[in-house]
Amino acid sequence: MTARLRAMTYADLPEVMTIERRLFPEDAWSERMFRQELGAPGRYYLVVESDGRVVGYAGLMAAGDQSDVQTIAVLPEEQGKGYGRSLLEELLAEALRRGAYETFLEVRADNPRAQELYRRRGFVRVGVRPGYYNGHDALVMAYNARNHPTTAPDAEAQGAGPRGAEARGDSDEGGDGRGR
Repeated sequence: MTARLRAMTYADLPEVMTIERRLFPEDAWSERMFRQELGAPGRYYLVVESDGRVVGYAGLMAAGDQSDVQTIAVLPEEQGKGYGRSLLEELLAEALRRGAYETFLEVRADNPRAQELYRRRGFVRVGVRPGYYNGHDALVMAYNARNHPTTAPDAEAQGAGPRGAEARGDSDEGGDGRGR
């Protein structure tokens, strides 16, 4: 099985919307929202493709020295293969390429699997947004690349962050969290 990360295109939206509606039925983004995001300045969206089909996606908004993980999603049957981690790593690498050393995200308080993925990568909880997801609380988490030697500015200058790279399939980590 071959998996790879690549830039999201408008042609990916039917598959992305199927995943979106399946994973986030209560607060799914509309196709129009995704289209707006894909065309907006400072945005970076990618998909993970396995055997020719989209099995996950992620998005980043970067402005100045800060960025925000807009979303990360991986089909349930594809979780545990490291795709969520690969998507997150590429978002953080892109944030660095854009000069954003601080990255924030929101994750449902009742999604421990996604929280653990973020914690393992160095995100720390910095707050709570009560009722953020249709009445469900969101944890606000932050990551500072300057505190992590593998993603500090010197690592970025050496080519951190593969574009079009193979997605890792060697991990039992999933990526079922939403960073919005």
